[in-house]
Amino acid sequence: MRIWFGNLKKRQHGLTLVEMMVVLVIIGLLTTIVVINVLPAADQADAEKARFDIAQIENALTQYNLQLKSFPTTAQGLQALVDMPDGLTRPESYRPGGFIKKLPSDPWGNPYQYQRPGQFGEFDIYSFGADGREGGEGKNADIGNWQ
Repeated sequence: MRIWFGNLKKRQHGLTLVEMMVVLVIIGLLTTIVVINVLPAADQADAEKARFDIAQIENALTQYNLQLKSFPTTAQGLQALVDMPDGLTRPESYRPGGFIKKLPSDPWGNPYQYQRPGQFGEFDIYSFGADGREGGEGKNADIGNWQ
C-alpha cells in the first residue's frame, strides 16, 4: 500500500554563516561575563577558607595551652597539635589523639606558618597567600590570626 503525498519539496534546514557567527559571538560574551564574575569569587572563597582554618588551629592551640599550661614553641610548630612533641614538662597531660586530627594546608597547598612569640600577639598563625611568599596584595596577601 502506497501513500501519496504529492509533490513535497525537500527543504534543507541549517544555519547560514552569519547566523553561526552571531551564535559564536553570543557564546563568547556569555563566557566572558561568567569568567569575570566567577574568578574573583574563587579568590574570595580561598581567603575565607584560610581564615576558617586559622580559627580552627587557633582553637586547638588554646586547648593545648589549657591542658599543658603553655603554647608550643616555634621549633615544635603546629605539628605539636597532632603529635606529642619531645621535651614536654608534663607529657601525661598531653591529650591522647592530639588536639587536632590533621593539620590542614592552606587553600594554595602550602603549610600554615606558626611563630611563638608572635609579632602581633602571643602567637601568630598565618598563610603567605596564593604566591607562597611573605607580603603581597590581593590574592597574594598574607592572611593571619591578627586580622
